[in-house]
This record gives sequence, structure tokens and C-alpha cells, in this order.
Amino acid sequence: MYKYRHAKFSDVEEIYNLIASYASQGIMLPKPHSVLYENIREFVVAENLSDKKIIGTGALHMTWNELAEVRSMAVHENYKRQGIGAEIVKKLLAEGIEFGVKKFFTLTYSPQFFQSLGFTTTTKETLPHKIWKECIECPKFPNCDEIAMTLEVD
Repeated sequence: MYKYRHAKFSDVEEIYNLIASYASQGIMLPKPHSVLYENIREFVVAENLSDKKIIGTGALHMTWNELAEVRSMAVHENYKRQGIGAEIVKKLLAEGIEFGVKKFFTLTYSPQFFQSLGFTTTTKETLPHKIWKECIECPKFPNCDEIAMTLEVD
């Protein structure tokens, strides 16, 4: 049984480890502790109720007028393909809609996952320049190989 909730400061180390496990494989960008602490309010986590461990995480980052990014999606290897990531994204989308978000985007190496949730592939050039402010610090800049995807809501 899993509980989905907003992250707390006490979750940062486990969130960091989840993201770092994927970053070490080159399939996710790393997030330093400082960024996680500064943006803790953006994160939703999945907690395994039997041992209180964080087994999944994702964040919703507001970027521009009615535009938000779903990012930092990670599910522990032992818990993949159980709907945990999908549930986290659904919670992030619902929260964004409450704020008035009309368009969500993600930059991903897992387009099949996001496509299963209604996202469609797009070109990075269709996204506003405002979203690229953090890219300058990315180790892959300017040769980003992530796939841009969007989801529009009414």
C-alpha cells in the first residue's frame, strides 16, 4: 500500500538518492541537494506504508503564464510498472489545474510513459524561451537530447 503526499524536508535524502540512481545511468539529470531543498514544495512523493520509504517522486514547476513542467520523475527500480509514476503525474496535473495551468510539458528520456498519460511529442522550439533559464547549468547544454512533450487541458 502506498501513500501519495507532498514532500517534506525529511524526504530530501531519499528523493536525492532516487534521482541520483537514474542520473548515474545517464537517463535523468542530477539534482543537487540545494535545488531539492529550495524546491521542496514542488515535489510529490509515493511512500511505501509498510516501511515508510520513499519509492517514487515527481515535481511540478510553474514556468510561465498557465504553463508548468512535470519533472524529476523517478520510481525506485523495485516498484516500477505498478502505476506509481502514473499516479504521481496525475496528482501533479490535478494540482496544476487547480492553479490554472492550461499546458503542461516535460523533457524526458521516457516518452512512452508520458504518451500513455496523454502527452504528445513536440519540438523544443515550440516551448517559450522562458523555460530554458535553467538549461544553461545543465551538463548537456547546449546539446540537449531529451524529448519535449506537452499536454493541453481545457
